[in-house]
Amino acid sequence: MKNKKELITFDFGTGPVPAHRHKNPDGSMGGWVANTATVADTAYIGEDAQVYGHAKVFGNAKVSDNAIVYGDAWVYDYAQVYNNAKVYGKAQVSDSALVSGDAWVYGNAQVSGYASVYGYAQVYGNTKLSSGTYKE
Repeated sequence: MKNKKELITFDFGTGPVPAHRHKNPDGSMGGWVANTATVADTAYIGEDAQVYGHAKVFGNAKVSDNAIVYGDAWVYDYAQVYNNAKVYGKAQVSDSALVSGDAWVYGNAQVSGYASVYGYAQVYGNTKLSSGTYKE
C-alpha cells in the first residue's frame, strides 16, 4: 500500500487553498505560502506573514510580522515588507525599498531604490516611487 501525501491547506481569507510553511535560509519556520505562489529559498518569510495568489518573493527579500503579499505582486532584491503592510495586484517592491506600518502598495505601482512607504500611506495605480541609488 502506498502512502498518500497529506494535502495541507491554509485559509488566506477566501477559503482553504493548498499551501505550505516556508523554510527560511536560517532554518527557521516561516509563514504560510500558497502552492500557487513562488518564494525563493533565499527569501525570508516571517512566521505570521503570508504570500499567496501568484505572488513572487525572491532574492534576499524579507516579508515579516503580519505583512501580506498576494495577487501577482513581486517583492525582490533586498526589499522588505513588514508590520501590517500589504503588497498586491501587480505591484513590485525591489532593491532596498521598505514597506511598513499599515501601508499598501498595489495596482501596477513600483517602489524601488531606498524608498520607504510607511504609516497608512498607499501607493497605487501606475505610480513609480524611487529614492537614492541602489547598488548591490
